[in-house]
Amino acid sequence: MATYDFLFDWTGLRTWCGASGDDGGGMMSMAQLLAQSSGNSAEKTAWETPFPSMDAMHEACTSFPQSRELTSGLEQGFMSIKNSLKVVVDPLTQPLSWALNEALWIMQAVPWFIMIPLLMLIAFAVARSFKLVGLVALCFGFLGFVDYYTYTMQTLAIIFVCAFTCVLLGVPIGIAMSRSDRVQRIMIPILDMLQTLPPFVYLIPLIFLFSVTEPKLYGIAIILYAIVPVVRLTDLGIRLVDADVIEAADAFGMTKTQKLFNVEIPLALPNIMAGVNQTIMMSLAMVVIASLVSAPGLGVLVLRGIRSLELGVGLLSGLGIVLLAIILDRVTKAALARINVSQTR
Repeated sequence: MATYDFLFDWTGLRTWCGASGDDGGGMMSMAQLLAQSSGNSAEKTAWETPFPSMDAMHEACTSFPQSRELTSGLEQGFMSIKNSLKVVVDPLTQPLSWALNEALWIMQAVPWFIMIPLLMLIAFAVARSFKLVGLVALCFGFLGFVDYYTYTMQTLAIIFVCAFTCVLLGVPIGIAMSRSDRVQRIMIPILDMLQTLPPFVYLIPLIFLFSVTEPKLYGIAIILYAIVPVVRLTDLGIRLVDADVIEAADAFGMTKTQKLFNVEIPLALPNIMAGVNQTIMMSLAMVVIASLVSAPGLGVLVLRGIRSLELGVGLLSGLGIVLLAIILDRVTKAALARINVSQTR
């Protein structure tokens, strides 16, 4: 007798179920077969009572669906809408593939003796710090010295495109959330889901939608994973703008657009830049995982170290990712510090 037979007898659903899985000649569970072959009873004590799961209910009622039917149903449902979904999503995401391809080509086509000084110049323009410029030169020089320059440029190209896309999409979404409590209530559960999903889960539906050779496959995964901080902190930054400042702007007769661009965004810029910093760091973390679906860069070397058990390759490529993270973090934090200083004057 199955554990939950009483439930279907009590509710009058036994006729819908038919005979119990072990009384009516139906398929017996592995535990029942083992118990029968060993001469022991398959009955469970009260201490061993299983959770009323789908499979436990199926033992008592063969018409009750099993958990594997739910997972296969989800898969079949996704596959049934895959072609229609691809018709809509493919054209919208094609510019991302073009941007990634072009960025990868540019970062690899420009010679190192032009690219590294250019990156140093960008770091100085952002941070106004010779120490940081020296750090950039030292890190890229080391990565080039160990023959990881090309992989580093590939990783940097992907981060530039994906982080820029996150800012391009995330800041307007954050502004919309700060403007409307209803939009915020809608977006918060979506952002919570994106923030808590394991990184590998982002890749599962995308593998079925796009070819592994398409850059947008890993580009979309990186953007979905990394966009959350810039959205949240943009919303928070604008909502934290002092009400007295908004009241003064209203007294001067500013329109909503003027208040947004001349008052709210400048005052919220430290929070927005903090979100950009976190977005860049999360993009870098996801680039490594995205190497599983053909994303180029240092993540390929990490994956090679794992697959081929090449300890040196794995450790050195991991060190390269750490150095890249340090550079990006220091540059964005230096930019944030300059913004904070300019606002206190």
